[in-house]
Amino acid sequence: MEFAVESLETPALTKAQLAELLFEQIGLNKRESKDMIDAFFDLISASLVDGQDVKISGFGNFQIRTKAPRPGRNPRTGEAIPIEARRVVTFHASHKLKEQIQGNGGAAGG
Repeated sequence: MEFAVESLETPALTKAQLAELLFEQIGLNKRESKDMIDAFFDLISASLVDGQDVKISGFGNFQIRTKAPRPGRNPRTGEAIPIEARRVVTFHASHKLKEQIQGNGGAAGG
């Protein structure tokens, strides 16, 4: 199944636009579409907060990485300030997604 996303108003694809695509192309009603998109992203977020990696076949992997504390510097004043340890999310695109982006501008293939 291929989704057409020709008329994006902004350069970014939003949750509202994803819900609209489900409504138009899958046939879910608008409330179901919105609820499904919200549930999908809530599940991904909750998994990452719990420290679990999220792997989406053919798309990529979201991983939690713990960054160690390190010395930093305020670029405006030059003052040294410590940067605390923190957790960050990283994304690594799958080979399939990379090939689609490099090979044919993201059109469905494979």
